[in-house]
Amino acid sequence: MNIRIIYILLLIGHFGNAQSSLDTLLNTHNNNSIPYISVNELKAIQDTVILFDAREKKEYQISHLENAIHVGYNHFSIAHIIQQNIPKNAHIVVYCSLGIRSENISEHLKKAGYTNVHNLYGGIFAWKNNDYPVLNNKNQVTDKVHTYSKEWSKWLYKGKKVY
Repeated sequence: MNIRIIYILLLIGHFGNAQSSLDTLLNTHNNNSIPYISVNELKAIQDTVILFDAREKKEYQISHLENAIHVGYNHFSIAHIIQQNIPKNAHIVVYCSLGIRSENISEHLKKAGYTNVHNLYGGIFAWKNNDYPVLNNKNQVTDKVHTYSKEWSKWLYKGKKVY
């Protein structure tokens, strides 16, 4: 009985610490200029938003969220987005691995006049960590997630890490 209680407390401590550590990481790299949306909030409205994947093409091809549009990061073009005639008030959610690159891309969207842009808190890692499905380049459910780097891979707890 005591061992179970200790195990439960360790699990709670681990996930609670992981959350605060992710908060610290995001606060270090982001300026919170774009509101976050949680994976649970996104899951509830996923079919009603426009999803932009702000990772590189090789990351997107390994796995992405259903109906996500690859916009990239290093070669992101706001002109390409504007040419698609997406309404300025459309609900757009941008994600990357954890939520750092996606904030930057979201800021570009905001500067271009898009008014309803959110950054996915914890990115595709949080999505997968919550057991939500990701798709490969053939739009088939996959367990693989590109982790950007070995350093960032520590934030992916579920799924198969791809570098």
